[in-house]
Amino acid sequence: MNAVLLAVHVLAAIVAIGPVCVAASMFPPEARRALGHDAGAAARLPVLARICRTYALVGIAVPVFGLATASSMGVLTEPWVLVSIALTVAAAGVLAGVVLPRQRALLAGVGVREDLVASTGRLAAATGAFNLPGRW
Repeated sequence: MNAVLLAVHVLAAIVAIGPVCVAASMFPPEARRALGHDAGAAARLPVLARICRTYALVGIAVPVFGLATASSMGVLTEPWVLVSIALTVAAAGVLAGVVLPRQRALLAGVGVREDLVASTGRLAAATGAFNLPGRW
């Protein structure tokens, strides 16, 4: 049973977390292009935002199966599991609290130039912070 839970956990991480990281990383440069009146970039922004929202919801399966796996293996209190949980909570907080709302705000303001360029920089920084735990 442990092997099945672990396999589902790893597969969910690959399928769910990878796309949201890539789409979130692509959003700020595309937003800058859209602010430069690139119609193709402006058309891609809603798609990237939808990918982020959808895969963020699908990504909930990763910690669920991770906790189930750790519990069944009896390692739920191991330091590496606790660090992983903390990093996951931090990344989820940045995604839900900063990245997705800023994407929404940029989508609502595309075509309005003032301060949106600076906003794409802040979004890029938040996206980097979101992607950081996945690099460890």
